[in-house]
Amino acid sequence: MGLLGWIIFGFFAGLIARAVLPGNQRLGCIGTTLLGVAGAFVGGFLTSVWRGTNWRDPEPAGFLGAILGAIVLLLVSQAAFGRKP
Repeated sequence: MGLLGWIIFGFFAGLIARAVLPGNQRLGCIGTTLLGVAGAFVGGFLTSVWRGTNWRDPEPAGFLGAILGAIVLLLVSQAAFGRKP
């Protein structure tokens, strides 16, 4: 997949991940795209750990894995940087 493909892939994966989680994430288009691309690599890492394959050489996950990885990243960022009541 070329660079443009990764950008489009990441945007839609990040957009769906943001729609699934409640609340205001305050990410723009670039942040949403980076979230989706990073989610693909987090999803690939979690899949390789779960399957017991070589986790030191991560491969990006498919679309569902990218969405799940982006959700994990959003949850971690909300826990680390979220507003306290």
